[in-house]
Amino acid sequence: MIGISRLINRVQEYAWGSMTVIPELLGKPSPAEKPQAELWMGVHPRAPSEVLVAGQGVSLIDIIKKDPVGLLGKAAAGKFSQNLPFLFKVIAAGKPLSIQAHPSIQQAREGFERENKLNIPMDAFKRSYKDKNHKPEIISVLTPFWALNGFRPIKEMLAILNGINFQSIKKEVRAYKASPDKQGLRVFFKAVMTLTHETKEQAINEALEWAEKPPGPGADSYESEKTWVSKLNLIYPGDIGVLCPLILNLVRLSPGDAFFTRAGGLHAYLDGAGIELMANSDNVLRGGLTPKYIDVQELIKTLDFEPKEFEKAQIKDLPNGEKTYISPAEEFRLSMIVISSGNDYMSAKDRSVEMMICVKGNAAVKEIGRDETLSINRGDSILVPASVEQYSIGGEATLYKASVPF
Repeated sequence: MIGISRLINRVQEYAWGSMTVIPELLGKPSPAEKPQAELWMGVHPRAPSEVLVAGQGVSLIDIIKKDPVGLLGKAAAGKFSQNLPFLFKVIAAGKPLSIQAHPSIQQAREGFERENKLNIPMDAFKRSYKDKNHKPEIISVLTPFWALNGFRPIKEMLAILNGINFQSIKKEVRAYKASPDKQGLRVFFKAVMTLTHETKEQAINEALEWAEKPPGPGADSYESEKTWVSKLNLIYPGDIGVLCPLILNLVRLSPGDAFFTRAGGLHAYLDGAGIELMANSDNVLRGGLTPKYIDVQELIKTLDFEPKEFEKAQIKDLPNGEKTYISPAEEFRLSMIVISSGNDYMSAKDRSVEMMICVKGNAAVKEIGRDETLSINRGDSILVPASVEQYSIGGEATLYKASVPF
């Protein structure tokens, strides 16, 4: 069985990625030749990691197959069919991501089987379901970060809509005001997302006129919403997603802040970099702000239309100095570890499999009872099998850790 080992990971080059964040984290030439959006750490078949063993890269999928209990731990191996249940990422948004949501596990299974029966190739443009899994996710941000997350409280949403001189969707806004509840929101959202081309253009132009006007005396300014309506239209002109800052919670997070997104939660990352952890899935249903496939009807079937205030993930401080982000996910737990000189980190003895990435400084990782020490620097990632009884980390560094709740 392997011990604590380095990971070799693959970068996903999507159009919305940053030219600098991931290359600089990994110590590569910056800016990159193409936008680098995500660094994947895990076993998803689209980009599985390798483990460095005796100087050679060996598929993490194969290593788990050889000894699932030793790698994952007995409980995790039994619960998750002898497979790594999470996907760990660095994400760097140089441009806004699509307005999107992720399906529940039942929706994912049904959608995956349906698209298979239709013989839609896995890499086809119109393929929405890439696997059978759901995709709850949490992100802890590394930089100032803008996002849309969940439907705003109805009172707040209607206040914004009433402040815009909408003629194009006057009837839809009026109907929503008459039925200010989840069902009314569903009807309103579906109507907006399926507007004719001409009506959509008019609605976006009316929102842009509102965005360019200074606030009246005593009025709520909604300056951030106005800024993002204008920005989104510059990047995706005429896209219905331009209106989403009016109806979704628009939030700005500071480094170290985190939030959790459940199945059916409508969201979009707009700008910034972070560490993301999710169930092992790549299922995305899109509604706008993208050149990729958009399936509004499937998206609406998936969405949670419960309006609510945005909430950051709470943090639990553990005795060993680890900070854990609280989430309801069964597949994963995200933690941050900050170590300083003379303040080493000591792991728990009872653990699942763990992955870590160093985002700042450098450190030395040592398995208790062995002489070998593994040096890690900014951008390095490691795998700690469950069979490693205990380990310590010393140095001056900040690391993020992915694990299975134990």
